[in-house]
Amino acid sequence: MRYDSDILYRPPGEWKSYLLQCTIGCSYNKCTFCAMYKEKKFRIRPVEEILEDIDMARDYYGPGLKRVFLMDGDAVIMKTDDLIRVLRKLYDTFPALEKVTTYAGPRSTLAKSPEELKAIRDAGLNRAYLGVESGSDAVLKAINKGVTAAQMLEAGQKLVAAGFDLWAIVIMGLTGQDGDWEEHILSTAKMINAMKPRHLSAMTFAPAKGTPLGEDVLAGRFKVCTPDQILEECHLLVENLDVDPLHFTSNHASNYLPLKGGLPEDRQKFLDLLDQALAGKIRLRRTLNRGI
Repeated sequence: MRYDSDILYRPPGEWKSYLLQCTIGCSYNKCTFCAMYKEKKFRIRPVEEILEDIDMARDYYGPGLKRVFLMDGDAVIMKTDDLIRVLRKLYDTFPALEKVTTYAGPRSTLAKSPEELKAIRDAGLNRAYLGVESGSDAVLKAINKGVTAAQMLEAGQKLVAAGFDLWAIVIMGLTGQDGDWEEHILSTAKMINAMKPRHLSAMTFAPAKGTPLGEDVLAGRFKVCTPDQILEECHLLVENLDVDPLHFTSNHASNYLPLKGGLPEDRQKFLDLLDQALAGKIRLRRTLNRGI
């Protein structure tokens, strides 16, 4: 297998997956909080090169491979016929293959027709991870996400309608200490309720060096939320989610209090744990460095 970098990003749940690099970097790469692909110039790898990597993976892993994650930031942006060709090659090469997943950019998703998305899903791309970040237009504009809240919702709904196992990702703390965090969380819950993903991960903002938002933190223009503020955001989010069923996780390395379970059945358990943490009865875990 060939990779353009030693640092390979994938969702936490894909730690068992073979990472197949279909694109280099992120097709958008302008979000102010994200440092994942800042050093990469985006390009789509030639299909023949990707197919060669699949053959190399067969030699390395054998025919029993069960999971594949298409990286880097957004395989959905590939031409539909090319992506389907890659998917068919994967399933032909690995007879035991159960799941192929990828990050999906909202802009590239919106650029696909419903028929194209359905064809990609039917070819075997099972799950899409969508970085929603927030349901607030103000927050999406502030972090330069490149889409409005209405467009983000449309992208998620298109993926669900096409049959994808949608995993949405939101970020607590994006308003900082002085912003309207309640509007951020309530509008996010409202969007998720309308989008109806099967999974939702709530992460916590951690400033990264070399990003515009990280520079704002260093300059004192953005004050990172305190642990209690993040716990309050998570509490409000859990209170207002009504997707049923919803696999909910807030156990990323960025999170102070790890939560994992299902909604609505674990709602009260989550709220009780958050209340105990806010009362100082639960020790919060050490998280990603926020001092940059």
